[in-house]
Amino acid sequence: MRRPTSAPARPVAPALVALLEDALGAPPPVRIVAWDGSSAGPDIGAPTVTLHSPRALQRLVRHPGELGAAQAYVTGELSIDWPVERALRHVWEQARRRPTRRIRLSPSMIRDAVGILRAADAFGRPPAPPATQIAVTGRLHSRRRDAAVIHHHYDIPTDFYELILDDAMAYSCGYVTGASLDAHETPAYTLEDAQGDKLDLVCRKLGLDQRPGMRLLDVGCGWGALSLHAAEHYDARVTGVTIAREQQQFVEKRAADRGLTDRVTIRLQDYRDVADRPYDAVASLEMGEHAGDRGYPAFVETLRRNAAPHARILVQQMTRRGKHPGGGPFIEAFIAPDMTMRPVGETVELLERGGLEVRDVHALREHYVWTVRAWQGRFVAAREELVRLVGEEVVRVWELYLAGGLLAFEEGRMGVDQILAVPATGAPATVPAVRPATWSDPRG
Repeated sequence: MRRPTSAPARPVAPALVALLEDALGAPPPVRIVAWDGSSAGPDIGAPTVTLHSPRALQRLVRHPGELGAAQAYVTGELSIDWPVERALRHVWEQARRRPTRRIRLSPSMIRDAVGILRAADAFGRPPAPPATQIAVTGRLHSRRRDAAVIHHHYDIPTDFYELILDDAMAYSCGYVTGASLDAHETPAYTLEDAQGDKLDLVCRKLGLDQRPGMRLLDVGCGWGALSLHAAEHYDARVTGVTIAREQQQFVEKRAADRGLTDRVTIRLQDYRDVADRPYDAVASLEMGEHAGDRGYPAFVETLRRNAAPHARILVQQMTRRGKHPGGGPFIEAFIAPDMTMRPVGETVELLERGGLEVRDVHALREHYVWTVRAWQGRFVAAREELVRLVGEEVVRVWELYLAGGLLAFEEGRMGVDQILAVPATGAPATVPAVRPATWSDPRG
């Protein structure tokens, strides 16, 4: 007896595009090419998204939206024929142009979706998370967990960061004084210039130019950009703290090479354990975000406790409005899972509640757009070497990281501010009542 033959499988891409169009009420903003060779969607004016394996669809089903797409992209199961930034910009622009409508799935749409997913074995054993995805355990913001998070992000060769950052290794927003904020880095005004201008701005806001030999505490010193700059150019006596041993060793070597070991001490220490007051100035550049909401009072207490009554305290910190204070599913899964950002007004309130008097707030959001654009340019130029250093998956994570960050700052979903404060003692303020010209132009 002749056995019945099964019906031929429906091409994947047309089925997916039809499903998306029904759900969105409009054609999808991308062209889709599937692993079975089928394709569908706009022929021109849109990026092509290629699903190289059913695993890409499995990830999208199990983690709809940003996280599933990121997992599929970093593993290479999904690729895009446009640069990531351009593709993201196009998708978001198309989404904003369309009238807001609630996605409704009819019984026939659900039936079609189930058929597509079953044919792709999307209901089978879930794919393992990418190797680059952070898996942390333990109590939120415990010392062990904080150390694990930091080591995940920085436990890659320092050479990797040296190819992307400036010579000083400043991993924070620059301050652009010699170029248009709409421009790109050029030989006439480089990332090194913008970061040097930022470091001068911080040192002068802290009053390190007022007298030599002031004691500076650099909380979360990173690769020592501020610590070394303050010691070398302002004759400050600096103590920097980090929980990344690689960073401690890097800064100590640089201090020795520059003859600054008598002025720069770098401790492998949790910031909560610093207690060798008093310091004449305290700074923390883009580290407070990692303290989280529950840990932020302890962070503020560290700043206040170690500051002399006359000290100035400068916090440079990223802000975020709306949902996802941690930065969104991708950032929280691949970059900094326990980070918390908030509107600047809420941070000011927390600083004042912790015993500080805020004297100045300086918004630098557009400067971060310029800074990330410069990092991105160096990243693209060095991509092949970066792949040799850390592998394709890490490089793909950074492609998403830089592109998403650039657009978030550009579109105002994220910002960054320098907040200058003093201990709330009621004593006469040491911060000038009139902003000095050098706070507008460090070269002035």
